[in-house]
This record gives sequence, C-alpha cells and structure tokens, in this order.
Amino acid sequence: MKQFLYLIFFFLIFSCGTASQAQNYKTHKIKQGETIESIAKIYSVTPFDIYTLNPDAKNGLKRNDVLIIPNSKIANTEAPQAVIEKELVGFKEHKVKRKETLYSLSKMYDVAQEDIKKHNTFLYANNLRKGDELKIPVYKKVLTVNEPKATTKDYTVLPKEGKWRIAYKYGITVTELEAINPGMNEVLKEGEVIQVPNLEKEAEKPIDDRYSYYKVLPREGFFRLKLKLGLEQEELEALNPELKEGGLKVGMILKVPYQAASSEEAEAEASSDLTQSITNSDTKHIAVMLPFKLNLVDTDSILDTKKLINTNPFLNKSLDFHSGVLVALDSLKKMGVSLKVDVYDTKNQLSEISSILRNNDFENVNAVIGPFMPNNIEKVSTELKRYNIPVISPITKNVTLTENVFQSRPSEDLLTEKIVNYVESDSTITKVIIIADHDNTKVSNDLKSKFYAASQVYSRKDKEGKDAHYILDDDIKHLLKPGKNVVFLETSHAGFISTVTSKLNAYITDDVKIILATTNMNDAFEDDEVSNYHLSNLQFHFPTISKMYNEDDNNSFAKNYENRFGVSPNKLAVRGFDLTMDVVLRLSSSEDLYTSVNDTPLTSYVENKFAYKKKLFGGYYNNTVYLVKYNDLKIVEIED
Repeated sequence: MKQFLYLIFFFLIFSCGTASQAQNYKTHKIKQGETIESIAKIYSVTPFDIYTLNPDAKNGLKRNDVLIIPNSKIANTEAPQAVIEKELVGFKEHKVKRKETLYSLSKMYDVAQEDIKKHNTFLYANNLRKGDELKIPVYKKVLTVNEPKATTKDYTVLPKEGKWRIAYKYGITVTELEAINPGMNEVLKEGEVIQVPNLEKEAEKPIDDRYSYYKVLPREGFFRLKLKLGLEQEELEALNPELKEGGLKVGMILKVPYQAASSEEAEAEASSDLTQSITNSDTKHIAVMLPFKLNLVDTDSILDTKKLINTNPFLNKSLDFHSGVLVALDSLKKMGVSLKVDVYDTKNQLSEISSILRNNDFENVNAVIGPFMPNNIEKVSTELKRYNIPVISPITKNVTLTENVFQSRPSEDLLTEKIVNYVESDSTITKVIIIADHDNTKVSNDLKSKFYAASQVYSRKDKEGKDAHYILDDDIKHLLKPGKNVVFLETSHAGFISTVTSKLNAYITDDVKIILATTNMNDAFEDDEVSNYHLSNLQFHFPTISKMYNEDDNNSFAKNYENRFGVSPNKLAVRGFDLTMDVVLRLSSSEDLYTSVNDTPLTSYVENKFAYKKKLFGGYYNNTVYLVKYNDLKIVEIED
C-alpha cells in the first residue's frame, strides 16, 4: 500500500506542472468501522473509483491506512454546505438626494445595485436623478443546508435484462457496475434491486433494438475494433459520443450497427422456426408491388397472351413470383394469421408508382414487398419513409439502402467470402490450385492473395493470342499432392469446364483426393456439355444465394404448388413463397419488421434463408448464403 501511495504522489507532483493547477485527488485516513461504500458516499464517488486507485483495498480496510480519493465525476455532489439565501420581505421608500448614486444607495441599504434596478425598472434606460422616488427591497437572510446528492440509486432489474444492458444505460463498464454492487450474482434476476449511478433520467441511454452492443476487451484499441467490426473510429464515435471525451475503456459497452457482428456469428445462430412463435394476432396489412404490365395483355387473344408471357421478362417474372406469394398466403391463413393483402401493378413506371402511392392509403401498411427494379424501390421507400414502412427488395442485387429498405437478396461478395472461409478453415487440405481462363485473371489473383501457397494455372491461348479454353496434363498433374486437393475453377465457358473436370476425374486415386470448387456458380456449370457425373465425383462445392429443394423430402410447398398450378415451382416462385412467409411470420412474432431483426437473427424456408444486418447509416441487407456440394448426383447443403 505504501509503495503504491508513493507512486501516486510522485505522479501527481510530476504532472501538476504549476502550483495553481487543480488537484485531481484527495486523501482519506480510514477510521474505525468505515467501509468503501461509506467513504465513497462522503466524497461522491463510486467504490470502483476508489478501488481503481487503491487495488489493495479489495483485500480489506485497516484503520489509519490512507486512501487516494479521486474528485467526484458527478456534478453538484460536494459535501454538505451551508448556503445563505435572501428572502424578499418588503420595500422601503427613498427619495433621491443630490450626489446620491446607485453605488452609495446599495451601501446604505446593504442591497445589490442590480436588485435596486430590478424593482425600479426605469433605471435600466435612465440615469439616477435627484428627486427620483425608489422602492428599496428589504431582504431577510435565510440559512439553507444543501445535502449532497447520492452517487447511486436503487434500480429494479427488468425481464431478460443482463449486466451489459444496465451498464450501457448508465454509461459505465460492467466491471464498474459490479464494483458498485459487491457480491452481485453472475446472472441477474427479474425484480432484483441493485445500485446504479444516480443520473438524471434524461442522461440515461436507451437500448435501441435495431443495433447491436459490443463489450470492449482488454488491449482493444480503435485499430483492433476496425479489424474486428469493420468500423472506423469516426463511425464508432458517431454512435458513441462519449468516446470523444473519455476514449475506449476495457469493459465499456459500445453501440454498433447490427452488421458489425461477424457473418460467422450469424451463421452460428440456429435457424428459428417462426411458425411456432406467432404471438402478434393483429391483422397484417401487406402490399405487393410487381411490374406485371397488364396494360399490354390482350385478354381476347390466348395466343397473344401466351406469346407476351414468354417474351415479356417483367410479366414472366412477376407471374412466377406472385404464384409463390399466393401459395404462401394460403399457408399463412391455415396457420390462423389474419391478413389484408393489396397487389399493385407498377408497370415498371415511376409515374404509375406515384399514382399508386397518391391514390391509395398506405399509412397503416405493415410492409411492402417489391417492386423489382432499384429506381422503383427507391421511389417507394422514399415516399413511405415518413410512415416508417419497411420496403423489401425481392430479387435486386444493388439497392440504395435507406433506413426503411430491406435487401433480401444477399450480395455477390458474400458468396466468395463463404467458400473462401470454408476452405481456409479446413486444416486437412494439402494443396490449393486455382484454374482460370484469362477473363477471370482478377478472380484468380484475389484467390491467390487468400491462399499464398496456391498454384495458379491459366487456360492456353491459340496462335493469335486469344484464349483457347483448354489446359494440358502437364499444366496441372504435377501440382496435385497426396491427400486432399481443392481446385478452384473460375470461368463462364462450358467447354473449358468440361475439359478441366474430365481431366481432374482422371487424376483421382486412392492417395490423391480432388474437390472442385468455384466462387461463381454460373449457367456454364449446368450446360449439357458438362458431365454431372464428373461434378458429383469431384464433390463440386459452391456458394449460392438459394439452395435447391429436394423433391424426395416430401416438401409440402411443392405439393401445394403443383396441386394449385399443375407444374413444379421454379426458383422465382419459391422465392416469392419464402420471402412472403418470412415477412409475415416476422411481423406475427415481433412488434414490427425492424425489431424482428434482433428477435430472430436467422430464418430459413424452402430454398432461401434470411439474416438481416443493419448498415451504419442506412437500411438492412441479408447477410447469409448457402454452401452446397454435389453428392451422388444431388445438390446438398454443407453443414458448417
């Protein structure tokens, strides 16, 4: 203890600089029967403040030991003080004589010049003159003792409330909360009464369920947090203004955008079955906005209508997507969900969208599914932002994420990240090889930057220097090693895929295992020229936005769809079903779609899954994709 005190005093003397600088610490000599809590109250500090400067005090207090006490951080919490206040009891009349001034009158009557002016307001604009009749206030002096404000107050723990929530609410660390409450249980119970800093109500920070909260770990600075959370210092300070004054502290709770949690954490979440969590029985009002372009349909001609369906991509996609929506609505009604659904034809025209929004009441709509195109989504979301109505983008890749927009289609970057992370985490791999055509040179180099020991192989060129889309045995066979070899194939050329997969199949032995992978699963891999047998034999791995449902799984959606429409559902129909089910079930199990993001981090349906993350200053995006592989000529999901 003495050595510690010496160091503290040495630090104080060294850091003061001049005698006039304010002292930041006091000393206290411990008396018989005193506790850390009672001493903290005397000086309007917390027990944690004292323990920080006096760590040995945690082992117990000894009479006559000296503690270092920091100055109080809580305003107006000095020791009890006697304050003399004045109380107005009446007035005296005074007629101004020659040579009298406000100063002489204030001395004569023992009142302030300002008090004389306050009760004789003409003096604010005029000088005092002989003959002026004044009212001189008469005061009675009253002694008032101001009691110090308590540094802590009682707090009753709310349902499901943990230490970090309370610590964040009162602007302290979890460790500080524990120091204020010696003997606090690890898990708080609802109704338990604990001590918290005695802040004014407006100074408390509310928990915003649209965000996540992060506890700062030891040795974490802004650089480490940037790597971990992907947030710049300025972004963290914008959400946590206290960082600008006090900086980072171990154990402090930071408000962070929901996407700051890593995608790996999202994947670790168990998928929630919302069909078992319906708690909100209010009628859900949904609007579906699709570019049918029904004004172009000639209902008198069946042949022309069929031709239009086959040639008009907007009508074709809208009908497929809407067919899945209809089956979802049937399923939801069977679950007892009360629905009001409005369907609008946007005609893929901004003018038509403006007309729809102007001529229909959207104020009580719970969510809008659609439109398809980015500029149309932006128009709808902008107009409905004043009502805070969420607008869900069904299929578009790049959407302007304003605060009320949900992009349900995951980004392409997430696909690459998924397969790369999977390969990186597999410690049994002995060799990584990257085969690419020259159109995918950048992709090959990006993969090389992830796998430093990987070998790169490019397709051969013809005599004119053009890509010939083939490789020779000598280009690759010597690169394969005993054990597990992962070969990335990056191309959109079906002939090149056929050539490479055929050769790789020939290289497989009992000692040499080969797994084929790609970051970009495109139509070329499904071309008739490519052998599914070869892909299956190579256990072809690839990331995908939506998996393919298995008809052998007794899928109720597929059966209901076939019974209603007489055909099997395509991917757009499945997406229409999955997205509608997710939106309505989230609304039926949470207060609204925004709170459902935290209430239900991950959901999955027939082919699609949804894990929404919030941008720092913007809307929400789906941050989850599938990783699948060929297995016995079927495509199955790879469980992480």
